[in-house]
Amino acid sequence: MELLTGSVKKLYFRYLAAAFGSSLIASIYALVDAAMVGQYHGPDGAGALAVVAPVWNVIYSLGMLMGIGGSVLFSTIKGRGSANEREANEYFTGSVIGSVVLAVIVWVILILFDSELLAFFGASGNTLTLALAYIKPIEAVLPVFLFNQLLAAYLRNDSAPGLATAAVLGGGIFNVFGDYYFIFACDLGARGAGIATAMGTVVSLLIAMPHFFTKKNTLRLVKPRGLLKKEWEIIKTGFSTFFADIAMGILTVLFNRQIMKYLGGDALAVYAVIVNISTFAQCCGYSVGQAAQPIISINLGAENGERIRAALKYALQATAFFALVWTALSMLIPNVFIKIFMSPTPEVLAIAPAIFRSYGLSFLLLPFNIFSTFYFQALLKPNAAFIVSVGRGLVISGLLICLLPAALGVNALWFTMPITEALAALYAGSRMVRYTRDLGLRGKCS
Repeated sequence: MELLTGSVKKLYFRYLAAAFGSSLIASIYALVDAAMVGQYHGPDGAGALAVVAPVWNVIYSLGMLMGIGGSVLFSTIKGRGSANEREANEYFTGSVIGSVVLAVIVWVILILFDSELLAFFGASGNTLTLALAYIKPIEAVLPVFLFNQLLAAYLRNDSAPGLATAAVLGGGIFNVFGDYYFIFACDLGARGAGIATAMGTVVSLLIAMPHFFTKKNTLRLVKPRGLLKKEWEIIKTGFSTFFADIAMGILTVLFNRQIMKYLGGDALAVYAVIVNISTFAQCCGYSVGQAAQPIISINLGAENGERIRAALKYALQATAFFALVWTALSMLIPNVFIKIFMSPTPEVLAIAPAIFRSYGLSFLLLPFNIFSTFYFQALLKPNAAFIVSVGRGLVISGLLICLLPAALGVNALWFTMPITEALAALYAGSRMVRYTRDLGLRGKCS
């Protein structure tokens, strides 16, 4: 198999290009929606999409829970030899079943309680009205968003990273042009953005499905033995990626509440832009991890430690590159980002640079911390991945969001994430060194 014998460098950067393309276009969904809705409705539009962000975090994180958790186990078992293909597909089947159950639960909750959820996430008045207008069309096809995440993970692990990228690219291109058409040409505003996003995700699914009819497809639905045990293994393995994404929604809620308590609507509008930029930086971390995971997982099963070390080296180079890019952009052009996402008032432009430059320091370590959770998952070290995800996603960050403004003044709120990422990186780095040192040296890499 190519993942076991091909040049690690060529494989990694081919997979990185595909994963980065997928992550970039997925981020563009949110960016284009936020930018065009912000331009159409002004700061209220940007604020509306900020309070919708936690909903996206839940949907995408559940798809990654089943997709990443199952595909890691799928590849590890395949790495032990072709005789284990049926067992590998039991985990694929378990991921599909788990995704169906989760999709139905979230679908029912959102349809019945969308207003209450958006109000809890910080929406009120016109912001709530616009958020509801945006999310209503998405409710009609909500399970498709979750299944797209599942399929993307398995396609990468079934030697089809290019198709995963093509699926996201096709849906993303549709969404970009659909946003303009429905928002401005049809004069539908936020509702038009929701329609374009819903239709775009269906396009993505239709592009991905033909993989199951190709000769290289090894994904099969089979009757799983011990289904509940396999579901637990999938959840345990995928939980850190799930939590890393859903934690962004939790933190958005906490930040929204603290900002409105201490700083007001202008600061919330700036934070709405930061959420989108942070999503881009986080997706870059995802792409680094998603590119490395199939190589690491299958070589773990084959006990090829040297190839895992090689994949790690290239992944760390990629995290350093993305960290420098996003930190530099945050320092140099904060108001450019603001103008992309909304038609700002002078008051917003006045406060944005200091906020962006304080928060933007977190981008130095964010890609590394995100990648570390994928690395630990691929090595079947879910406890370390769990500690990084929960620590940076809720425990450390949550405490600092509450404590820093009260202890050091309101502007200290923006240093929450730089401090959080630094502490998480200390732990992740120490675990990474230990687990990599313990790998066997069997096999050769290129």
